[in-house]
Amino acid sequence: MPKGQGNLIAQNRKAGHDFFIEETYEAGIVLKGTEIKSVRAKRVNFKDSFALVRKGEVFIHNMHISPYEQGNRFNHEPTRSRKLLLHKKEIDKLIGATQQQGYSLVPLKMYIKNGVAKVLIGLGKGKKKYDKREDLKQKQMKRDIDRAMKERY
Repeated sequence: MPKGQGNLIAQNRKAGHDFFIEETYEAGIVLKGTEIKSVRAKRVNFKDSFALVRKGEVFIHNMHISPYEQGNRFNHEPTRSRKLLLHKKEIDKLIGATQQQGYSLVPLKMYIKNGVAKVLIGLGKGKKKYDKREDLKQKQMKRDIDRAMKERY
């Protein structure tokens, strides 16, 4: 968890399974009207979402924010692209990193910090199938060791 992280809204648990996360960046997110009310109600889903750098700006795609129930005609499209707010130096670093083969920007968490919605994005390198199997083996072995230690004491 980053230092000073506020109220956790949503978390992308699949990201740790599918990617080696090398760096993380905290970004603000541009939301419209009733979207922030849905975010505060924790109606956010990261499934199949990703971030791209286009024309010096970072956008998040396929992040589903459910329509606000009392929003009627003021609601917005649930999976529209949303702009992420980062410093210019961070964006320049991301442009260089994402142009390398196998790297992509993955949203990891969404939270509210000091009344403002933030997204934690990670620079991730995709895992191969054998890497995922190795991780599952390591996890199972750790679980077995913890279980044995618990029974012992």
